[in-house]
Amino acid sequence: MYYEDENNLYHYSYRKGDGNVVEPVYNTRNYAEPAAAPEPPKKKHAALKLIALALVCALLGGAIGAGAVSKVGTSMLKRTTTIAVSEREAAEVETVAVTGTKQLSFAELYKANINSVVSINTTVTTNIFNQTVKNASAGSGFIITKDGYILTNYHVIDSANTVKVTLYNGETYDAAVIGGDEDYDIAVVKIEAEDLQAVTFGDSAKLSVGEDVAAIGNPLGELTFSMSEGIVSSVNRLINLDGTPFNMIQVSAAINPGNSGGPLFNTYGEVVGIVSAKYSSYSNTSVEGLGFAIPINDVIAMVEDIMENGRVTNRPYFAMTVSSVNVNYAYQNGLPVSYGVYVNSVEDGGAAKKAGIQAGDVIVKVGDKKIESMTDLNAAKKSYKAGDTASVTVNRGGQEVELTITFDATPEETAPVEQPQQNQNNNYYNGGNYYNDPWSFFNEFFGNGFGGRYYGNSYSADDAA
Repeated sequence: MYYEDENNLYHYSYRKGDGNVVEPVYNTRNYAEPAAAPEPPKKKHAALKLIALALVCALLGGAIGAGAVSKVGTSMLKRTTTIAVSEREAAEVETVAVTGTKQLSFAELYKANINSVVSINTTVTTNIFNQTVKNASAGSGFIITKDGYILTNYHVIDSANTVKVTLYNGETYDAAVIGGDEDYDIAVVKIEAEDLQAVTFGDSAKLSVGEDVAAIGNPLGELTFSMSEGIVSSVNRLINLDGTPFNMIQVSAAINPGNSGGPLFNTYGEVVGIVSAKYSSYSNTSVEGLGFAIPINDVIAMVEDIMENGRVTNRPYFAMTVSSVNVNYAYQNGLPVSYGVYVNSVEDGGAAKKAGIQAGDVIVKVGDKKIESMTDLNAAKKSYKAGDTASVTVNRGGQEVELTITFDATPEETAPVEQPQQNQNNNYYNGGNYYNDPWSFFNEFFGNGFGGRYYGNSYSADDAA
Protein backbone atom coordinates (compact mmCIF):
# COMPACT_ATOMS: atom_id res chain seq x y z
CA MET A 1 0.00 0.00 0.00
CA TYR A 2 1.34 3.37 -0.89
CA TYR A 3 0.92 6.54 1.03
CA GLU A 4 2.11 10.07 0.35
CA ASP A 5 4.08 12.12 2.86
CA GLU A 6 4.68 15.88 2.92
CA ASN A 7 7.51 15.53 0.47
CA ASN A 8 5.29 13.69 -1.92
CA LEU A 9 7.37 10.49 -1.57
CA TYR A 10 5.84 7.06 -1.69
CA HIS A 11 6.47 4.44 1.02
CA TYR A 12 5.43 0.91 1.88
CA SER A 13 3.81 0.29 5.26
CA TYR A 14 3.87 -3.13 7.14
CA ARG A 15 2.65 -3.77 10.65
CA LYS A 16 3.86 -6.77 12.66
CA GLY A 17 1.25 -9.44 13.12
CA ASP A 18 -1.03 -8.26 10.35
CA GLY A 19 -0.15 -11.08 8.09
CA ASN A 20 -0.79 -10.12 4.53
CA VAL A 21 -3.01 -7.14 5.40
CA VAL A 22 -1.45 -3.80 4.61
CA GLU A 23 -3.34 -0.79 5.95
CA PRO A 24 -3.09 2.70 4.42
CA VAL A 25 -1.69 5.61 6.38
CA TYR A 26 -3.57 8.86 5.83
CA ASN A 27 -2.28 12.41 5.98
CA THR A 28 -4.91 14.53 7.80
CA ARG A 29 -3.36 17.99 7.36
CA ASN A 30 -5.17 20.61 5.26
CA TYR A 31 -3.63 21.20 1.87
CA ALA A 32 -4.26 23.56 -0.91
CA GLU A 33 -5.41 21.97 -4.04
CA PRO A 34 -2.29 20.16 -5.08
CA ALA A 35 -0.93 20.56 -8.47
CA ALA A 36 -1.32 17.66 -10.69
CA ALA A 37 1.52 15.28 -10.02
CA PRO A 38 3.46 14.02 -12.89
CA GLU A 39 2.59 10.48 -13.73
CA PRO A 40 5.38 8.15 -12.45
CA PRO A 41 7.12 5.91 -14.83
CA LYS A 42 5.13 2.74 -15.04
CA LYS A 43 8.07 0.42 -15.49
CA LYS A 44 9.87 1.67 -12.37
CA HIS A 45 6.78 1.31 -10.16
CA ALA A 46 6.12 -2.19 -11.48
CA ALA A 47 9.65 -3.22 -10.66
CA LEU A 48 9.31 -1.93 -7.10
CA LYS A 49 6.07 -3.81 -6.67
CA LEU A 50 7.68 -7.01 -7.84
CA ILE A 51 10.59 -6.55 -5.43
CA ALA A 52 8.22 -5.85 -2.50
CA LEU A 53 6.12 -8.90 -3.30
CA ALA A 54 9.22 -11.07 -3.43
CA LEU A 55 10.38 -9.79 -0.04
CA VAL A 56 6.99 -10.47 1.51
CA CYS A 57 6.90 -13.99 0.12
CA ALA A 58 10.42 -14.65 1.31
CA LEU A 59 9.65 -13.48 4.84
CA LEU A 60 6.42 -15.43 5.06
CA GLY A 61 8.00 -18.56 3.58
CA GLY A 62 10.88 -18.41 6.06
CA ALA A 63 8.57 -18.08 9.03
CA ILE A 64 6.37 -20.94 7.88
CA GLY A 65 9.38 -23.11 7.12
CA ALA A 66 10.99 -22.42 10.49
CA GLY A 67 7.77 -23.33 12.25
CA ALA A 68 7.46 -26.52 10.29
CA VAL A 69 11.06 -27.54 11.03
CA SER A 70 10.56 -26.74 14.70
CA LYS A 71 7.48 -28.94 14.86
CA VAL A 72 9.18 -31.78 13.01
CA GLY A 73 12.25 -31.57 15.27
CA THR A 74 10.14 -31.62 18.41
CA SER A 75 8.14 -34.53 17.12
CA MET A 76 11.29 -36.51 16.35
CA LEU A 77 12.81 -35.71 19.77
CA LYS A 78 9.73 -36.98 21.56
CA ARG A 79 9.82 -40.23 19.61
CA THR A 80 13.48 -40.95 20.46
CA THR A 81 13.03 -40.36 24.24
CA THR A 82 9.95 -42.49 24.71
CA ILE A 83 10.39 -44.86 27.74
CA ALA A 84 8.91 -48.32 27.40
CA VAL A 85 7.18 -49.57 30.55
CA SER A 86 6.26 -53.24 30.88
CA GLU A 87 2.74 -54.03 31.89
CA ARG A 88 3.69 -57.49 33.19
CA GLU A 89 2.38 -58.19 36.68
CA ALA A 90 4.76 -59.37 39.44
CA ALA A 91 5.12 -63.14 39.59
CA GLU A 92 3.44 -64.78 42.54
CA VAL A 93 5.91 -66.86 44.59
CA GLU A 94 4.10 -69.64 46.37
CA THR A 95 5.27 -71.07 49.69
CA VAL A 96 6.22 -74.63 48.92
CA ALA A 97 7.04 -77.46 51.28
CA VAL A 98 10.60 -78.75 51.51
CA THR A 99 10.22 -82.41 50.64
CA GLY A 100 13.68 -83.34 49.38
CA THR A 101 12.20 -84.53 46.10
CA LYS A 102 11.54 -81.26 44.25
CA GLN A 103 14.14 -78.69 43.30
CA LEU A 104 13.18 -75.12 44.14
CA SER A 105 13.90 -71.81 42.50
CA PHE A 106 15.90 -69.40 44.64
CA ALA A 107 12.76 -67.35 45.22
CA GLU A 108 10.88 -70.45 46.41
CA LEU A 109 13.84 -71.53 48.54
CA TYR A 110 13.94 -68.17 50.30
CA LYS A 111 10.21 -68.04 50.97
CA ALA A 112 10.15 -71.64 52.21
CA ASN A 113 12.94 -71.09 54.75
CA ILE A 114 13.14 -67.43 55.74
CA ASN A 115 10.97 -67.95 58.83
CA SER A 116 13.48 -70.53 60.08
CA VAL A 117 16.47 -68.16 59.97
CA VAL A 118 17.23 -65.90 62.94
CA SER A 119 19.45 -62.96 63.78
CA ILE A 120 21.61 -63.36 66.89
CA ASN A 121 22.97 -60.39 68.84
CA THR A 122 25.23 -60.76 71.87
CA THR A 123 26.97 -58.57 74.42
CA VAL A 124 30.24 -59.45 76.11
CA THR A 125 31.29 -57.62 79.27
CA THR A 126 35.00 -57.47 80.03
CA ASN A 127 37.10 -55.76 82.65
CA ILE A 128 40.08 -53.80 81.39
CA PHE A 129 42.12 -51.79 83.89
CA ASN A 130 39.19 -52.00 86.33
CA GLN A 131 36.90 -50.50 83.71
CA THR A 132 33.81 -52.41 82.58
CA VAL A 133 33.60 -52.58 78.80
CA LYS A 134 30.66 -53.96 76.84
CA ASN A 135 31.16 -55.23 73.31
CA ALA A 136 28.36 -56.16 70.96
CA SER A 137 28.52 -58.68 68.13
CA ALA A 138 26.08 -60.18 65.68
CA GLY A 139 25.65 -63.45 63.86
CA SER A 140 23.06 -65.78 62.41
CA GLY A 141 21.39 -69.05 63.31
CA PHE A 142 18.51 -71.31 62.30
CA ILE A 143 15.64 -73.03 64.09
CA ILE A 144 16.02 -76.81 64.33
CA THR A 145 12.97 -77.68 66.49
CA LYS A 146 9.49 -76.23 66.77
CA ASP A 147 9.95 -75.54 70.49
CA GLY A 148 12.85 -73.11 70.04
CA TYR A 149 16.21 -74.91 69.76
CA ILE A 150 18.53 -72.92 67.46
CA LEU A 151 21.86 -73.96 65.94
CA THR A 152 24.70 -71.48 65.39
CA ASN A 153 28.51 -71.22 65.57
CA TYR A 154 30.33 -71.44 68.88
CA HIS A 155 32.30 -68.29 68.12
CA VAL A 156 29.03 -66.34 67.73
CA ILE A 157 28.04 -66.84 71.39
CA ASP A 158 31.47 -67.45 72.94
CA SER A 159 31.81 -65.62 76.30
CA ALA A 160 28.51 -63.80 75.76
CA ASN A 161 26.73 -62.32 78.78
CA THR A 162 23.46 -61.85 76.91
CA VAL A 163 22.10 -63.49 73.78
CA LYS A 164 19.08 -62.12 71.93
CA VAL A 165 17.38 -63.82 69.00
CA THR A 166 15.26 -61.96 66.46
CA LEU A 167 12.87 -63.77 64.13
CA TYR A 168 11.97 -62.72 60.59
CA ASN A 169 8.63 -61.32 61.84
CA GLY A 170 10.50 -58.92 64.14
CA GLU A 171 9.87 -60.70 67.43
CA THR A 172 12.89 -60.70 69.76
CA TYR A 173 13.58 -63.24 72.52
CA ASP A 174 16.17 -63.67 75.24
CA ALA A 175 18.04 -66.89 74.53
CA ALA A 176 19.69 -69.38 76.89
CA VAL A 177 22.94 -71.05 75.83
CA ILE A 178 22.42 -74.81 76.05
CA GLY A 179 25.99 -75.75 75.18
CA GLY A 180 28.55 -76.02 72.43
CA ASP A 181 31.90 -77.31 71.26
CA GLU A 182 34.73 -74.96 70.38
CA ASP A 183 36.69 -77.54 68.36
CA TYR A 184 33.74 -78.13 66.06
CA ASP A 185 32.53 -74.49 66.24
CA ILE A 186 28.92 -75.42 66.99
CA ALA A 187 26.54 -74.18 69.69
CA VAL A 188 22.89 -74.56 70.58
CA VAL A 189 20.75 -71.84 72.14
CA LYS A 190 17.05 -71.92 73.05
CA ILE A 191 14.22 -69.45 73.15
CA GLU A 192 10.86 -69.91 74.89
CA ALA A 193 8.48 -70.13 71.94
CA GLU A 194 6.17 -72.67 70.37
CA ASP A 195 5.06 -73.71 66.88
CA LEU A 196 8.13 -72.29 65.19
CA GLN A 197 9.11 -73.30 61.68
CA ALA A 198 12.13 -75.63 61.75
CA VAL A 199 14.48 -76.35 58.86
CA THR A 200 14.82 -79.69 57.10
CA PHE A 201 18.28 -81.28 57.15
CA GLY A 202 19.77 -82.69 53.97
CA ASP A 203 22.72 -84.98 53.26
CA SER A 204 25.93 -82.97 52.86
CA ALA A 205 27.73 -86.07 51.54
CA LYS A 206 25.61 -85.86 48.38
CA LEU A 207 26.89 -82.40 47.41
CA SER A 208 28.83 -82.17 44.16
CA VAL A 209 31.21 -79.51 42.91
CA GLY A 210 29.29 -77.10 40.69
CA GLU A 211 25.96 -77.62 42.45
CA ASP A 212 23.97 -74.48 43.29
CA VAL A 213 23.75 -73.46 46.95
CA ALA A 214 22.37 -70.48 48.87
CA ALA A 215 23.14 -68.88 52.23
CA ILE A 216 20.71 -66.80 54.29
CA GLY A 217 21.90 -64.65 57.16
CA ASN A 218 22.71 -61.20 58.47
CA PRO A 219 25.85 -59.87 56.77
CA LEU A 220 27.51 -57.05 58.70
CA GLY A 221 24.89 -57.52 61.41
CA GLU A 222 22.71 -54.92 59.69
CA LEU A 223 21.64 -56.34 56.32
CA THR A 224 19.30 -58.76 58.02
CA PHE A 225 17.82 -61.82 56.32
CA SER A 226 19.82 -61.45 53.12
CA MET A 227 20.30 -64.33 50.70
CA SER A 228 23.38 -64.91 48.56
CA GLU A 229 23.81 -67.68 46.04
CA GLY A 230 26.73 -69.47 44.46
CA ILE A 231 28.06 -72.91 43.69
CA VAL A 232 29.92 -75.59 45.59
CA SER A 233 33.57 -74.88 44.80
CA SER A 234 34.98 -77.87 46.68
CA VAL A 235 33.88 -80.59 49.07
CA ASN A 236 35.97 -81.96 51.95
CA ARG A 237 38.21 -78.90 51.88
CA LEU A 238 40.61 -79.02 54.84
CA ILE A 239 41.33 -75.55 56.24
CA ASN A 240 42.98 -74.41 59.44
CA LEU A 241 41.31 -71.75 61.57
CA ASP A 242 43.31 -70.46 64.50
CA GLY A 243 45.14 -73.75 64.75
CA THR A 244 42.01 -75.93 64.59
CA PRO A 245 41.48 -78.11 61.48
CA PHE A 246 38.08 -78.09 59.83
CA ASN A 247 36.67 -80.20 57.05
CA MET A 248 34.65 -77.68 55.06
CA ILE A 249 32.37 -77.15 52.09
CA GLN A 250 33.91 -74.37 49.99
CA VAL A 251 31.37 -72.14 48.24
CA SER A 252 31.40 -69.09 45.98
CA ALA A 253 28.35 -67.51 47.64
CA ALA A 254 29.06 -64.14 49.29
CA ILE A 255 29.89 -64.72 52.97
CA ASN A 256 30.57 -61.79 55.30
CA PRO A 257 30.85 -61.10 59.05
CA GLY A 258 27.37 -61.62 60.48
CA ASN A 259 26.68 -64.64 58.23
CA SER A 260 28.40 -66.93 60.75
CA GLY A 261 26.06 -69.58 62.11
CA GLY A 262 23.54 -69.24 59.32
CA PRO A 263 22.30 -72.10 57.13
CA LEU A 264 23.68 -73.23 53.77
CA PHE A 265 20.91 -74.68 51.57
CA ASN A 266 20.99 -77.02 48.61
CA THR A 267 18.58 -76.55 45.70
CA TYR A 268 15.97 -78.71 47.43
CA GLY A 269 15.72 -76.22 50.31
CA GLU A 270 17.51 -78.52 52.76
CA VAL A 271 20.24 -77.41 55.17
CA VAL A 272 23.54 -79.03 54.19
CA GLY A 273 25.97 -76.83 56.12
CA ILE A 274 26.57 -74.18 58.77
CA VAL A 275 28.15 -71.04 57.34
CA SER A 276 31.26 -70.54 59.38
CA ALA A 277 34.18 -68.70 57.81
CA LYS A 278 35.48 -66.55 54.98
CA TYR A 279 38.93 -65.80 53.67
CA SER A 280 39.25 -62.08 52.89
CA SER A 281 43.02 -62.24 52.55
CA TYR A 282 45.72 -64.86 52.28
CA SER A 283 49.47 -64.20 52.54
CA ASN A 284 48.86 -60.46 52.15
CA THR A 285 46.75 -61.09 49.05
CA SER A 286 43.10 -59.99 48.88
CA VAL A 287 40.76 -62.77 47.83
CA GLU A 288 37.11 -63.00 46.82
CA GLY A 289 34.59 -65.80 46.56
CA LEU A 290 36.07 -68.04 49.27
CA GLY A 291 33.36 -68.93 51.75
CA PHE A 292 33.20 -72.04 53.91
CA ALA A 293 30.51 -74.04 55.68
CA ILE A 294 30.69 -76.95 58.14
CA PRO A 295 29.08 -80.07 56.58
CA ILE A 296 25.92 -80.83 58.50
CA ASN A 297 26.68 -84.57 58.46
CA ASP A 298 29.84 -83.94 60.52
CA VAL A 299 28.01 -82.34 63.44
CA ILE A 300 24.40 -83.49 63.53
CA ALA A 301 25.09 -86.23 66.11
CA MET A 302 26.99 -83.76 68.30
CA VAL A 303 24.15 -81.24 68.02
CA GLU A 304 21.73 -83.83 69.38
CA ASP A 305 24.26 -84.63 72.13
CA ILE A 306 24.46 -80.95 73.13
CA MET A 307 20.67 -80.68 73.23
CA GLU A 308 20.50 -83.69 75.55
CA ASN A 309 23.58 -83.24 77.72
CA GLY A 310 24.65 -79.64 77.31
CA ARG A 311 27.97 -80.68 75.78
CA VAL A 312 29.47 -83.17 73.36
CA THR A 313 29.85 -86.44 75.25
CA ASN A 314 30.38 -88.70 72.24
CA ARG A 315 33.55 -87.24 70.73
CA PRO A 316 35.62 -90.10 69.28
CA TYR A 317 38.79 -91.15 71.14
CA PHE A 318 41.64 -93.40 70.01
CA ALA A 319 43.08 -93.68 73.56
CA MET A 320 46.70 -93.15 72.48
CA THR A 321 49.40 -90.48 72.37
CA VAL A 322 50.83 -89.47 69.00
CA SER A 323 53.20 -87.07 67.21
CA SER A 324 53.22 -85.65 63.67
CA VAL A 325 55.80 -87.16 61.34
CA ASN A 326 57.91 -85.08 58.98
CA VAL A 327 61.19 -85.61 57.14
CA ASN A 328 63.37 -84.68 60.13
CA TYR A 329 61.30 -86.72 62.58
CA ALA A 330 61.43 -89.74 60.29
CA TYR A 331 65.20 -89.44 59.88
CA GLN A 332 65.87 -89.05 63.61
CA ASN A 333 63.67 -92.03 64.54
CA GLY A 334 64.51 -94.29 61.59
CA LEU A 335 60.92 -94.43 60.31
CA PRO A 336 60.09 -95.97 56.92
CA VAL A 337 57.79 -93.05 55.93
CA SER A 338 58.19 -89.28 56.23
CA TYR A 339 54.51 -88.47 56.77
CA GLY A 340 51.65 -89.61 58.99
CA VAL A 341 51.13 -89.77 62.75
CA TYR A 342 53.55 -91.71 64.95
CA VAL A 343 52.03 -93.69 67.83
CA ASN A 344 54.03 -93.04 71.01
CA SER A 345 51.86 -95.11 73.35
CA VAL A 346 48.46 -96.76 73.65
CA GLU A 347 46.25 -96.96 76.73
CA ASP A 348 45.53 -100.35 78.21
CA GLY A 349 41.97 -101.38 77.47
CA GLY A 350 41.47 -98.43 75.11
CA ALA A 351 40.14 -98.37 71.55
CA ALA A 352 43.57 -98.31 69.89
CA LYS A 353 44.84 -101.22 71.98
CA LYS A 354 41.75 -103.29 71.19
CA ALA A 355 42.15 -102.52 67.48
CA GLY A 356 45.71 -103.85 67.47
CA ILE A 357 47.48 -100.51 67.10
CA GLN A 358 50.97 -100.64 68.63
CA ALA A 359 53.50 -98.11 69.84
CA GLY A 360 55.85 -97.41 66.93
CA ASP A 361 53.13 -97.68 64.28
CA VAL A 362 52.66 -94.77 61.87
CA ILE A 363 49.01 -94.06 61.04
CA VAL A 364 48.77 -93.15 57.34
CA LYS A 365 45.02 -93.47 56.68
CA VAL A 366 41.70 -93.37 58.55
CA GLY A 367 38.78 -94.55 56.47
CA ASP A 368 39.47 -93.22 52.98
CA LYS A 369 41.34 -90.10 54.19
CA LYS A 370 45.11 -89.91 53.92
CA ILE A 371 46.80 -88.87 57.17
CA GLU A 372 49.93 -86.75 56.82
CA SER A 373 49.91 -84.92 60.16
CA MET A 374 48.01 -84.41 63.42
CA THR A 375 45.87 -81.84 61.62
CA ASP A 376 44.66 -84.54 59.22
CA LEU A 377 44.01 -86.99 62.05
CA ASN A 378 41.93 -84.48 64.04
CA ALA A 379 39.98 -83.57 60.90
CA ALA A 380 39.31 -87.24 60.14
CA LYS A 381 38.02 -87.85 63.67
CA LYS A 382 35.32 -85.23 63.12
CA SER A 383 33.57 -87.59 60.73
CA TYR A 384 32.94 -90.05 63.57
CA LYS A 385 31.43 -90.23 67.02
CA ALA A 386 32.02 -92.51 69.97
CA GLY A 387 30.87 -96.04 69.16
CA ASP A 388 31.48 -95.66 65.40
CA THR A 389 33.73 -98.14 63.62
CA ALA A 390 36.43 -97.13 61.12
CA SER A 391 39.32 -98.68 59.25
CA VAL A 392 42.82 -97.53 60.23
CA THR A 393 45.87 -98.16 58.05
CA VAL A 394 49.25 -98.13 59.80
CA ASN A 395 52.79 -98.49 58.47
CA ARG A 396 54.54 -101.04 60.65
CA GLY A 397 58.19 -101.65 59.84
CA GLY A 398 57.71 -100.66 56.21
CA GLN A 399 54.55 -102.74 55.67
CA GLU A 400 51.02 -101.33 55.62
CA VAL A 401 48.53 -103.07 57.90
CA GLU A 402 44.80 -102.34 57.87
CA LEU A 403 43.01 -102.51 61.22
CA THR A 404 39.48 -101.81 62.46
CA ILE A 405 38.80 -99.55 65.43
CA THR A 406 35.66 -98.83 67.44
CA PHE A 407 36.07 -95.40 68.98
CA ASP A 408 35.85 -94.73 72.71
CA ALA A 409 34.31 -91.51 74.04
CA THR A 410 36.71 -88.71 74.87
CA PRO A 411 37.09 -88.46 78.66
CA GLU A 412 35.73 -85.38 80.34
CA GLU A 413 38.32 -82.68 80.76
CA THR A 414 39.76 -82.59 84.25
CA ALA A 415 39.78 -79.35 86.22
CA PRO A 416 43.03 -77.39 85.88
CA VAL A 417 45.51 -77.76 88.73
CA GLU A 418 45.10 -74.88 91.13
CA GLN A 419 48.15 -72.63 91.26
CA PRO A 420 49.57 -71.83 94.73
CA GLN A 421 48.35 -68.57 96.16
CA GLN A 422 50.69 -65.75 95.32
CA ASN A 423 52.38 -63.94 98.19
CA GLN A 424 51.86 -60.21 98.02
CA ASN A 425 55.61 -59.63 98.11
CA ASN A 426 56.42 -62.26 95.45
CA ASN A 427 55.40 -60.70 92.16
CA TYR A 428 57.55 -62.60 89.66
CA TYR A 429 56.65 -66.16 88.67
CA ASN A 430 58.62 -68.77 86.71
CA GLY A 431 58.28 -72.53 86.50
CA GLY A 432 56.33 -72.86 89.76
CA ASN A 433 58.50 -70.47 91.78
CA TYR A 434 57.96 -66.86 92.87
CA TYR A 435 60.69 -64.26 93.21
CA ASN A 436 60.85 -61.03 95.21
CA ASP A 437 62.62 -58.93 92.60
CA PRO A 438 62.89 -58.86 88.81
CA TRP A 439 66.64 -59.57 88.80
CA SER A 440 66.22 -62.94 90.49
CA PHE A 441 63.36 -63.70 88.14
CA PHE A 442 65.30 -62.90 84.95
CA ASN A 443 68.44 -64.68 86.14
CA GLU A 444 66.45 -67.85 86.81
CA PHE A 445 64.30 -67.49 83.69
CA PHE A 446 67.09 -66.89 81.18
CA GLY A 447 69.59 -69.14 82.98
CA ASN A 448 67.43 -72.24 83.30
CA GLY A 449 63.97 -71.48 81.96
CA PHE A 450 64.24 -72.11 78.22
CA GLY A 451 66.53 -75.11 78.52
CA GLY A 452 65.12 -76.74 81.63
CA ARG A 453 62.20 -76.60 83.97
CA TYR A 454 60.13 -73.83 82.33
CA TYR A 455 60.01 -75.44 78.91
CA GLY A 456 59.55 -78.94 80.27
CA ASN A 457 56.59 -77.96 82.43
CA SER A 458 54.81 -76.13 79.64
CA TYR A 459 55.15 -78.32 76.55
CA SER A 460 54.91 -81.97 75.69
CA ALA A 461 56.00 -83.85 72.57
CA ASP A 462 52.93 -86.10 72.76
CA ASP A 463 49.37 -85.26 71.81
CA ALA A 464 46.41 -87.21 73.14
CA ALA A 465 44.14 -88.55 70.44
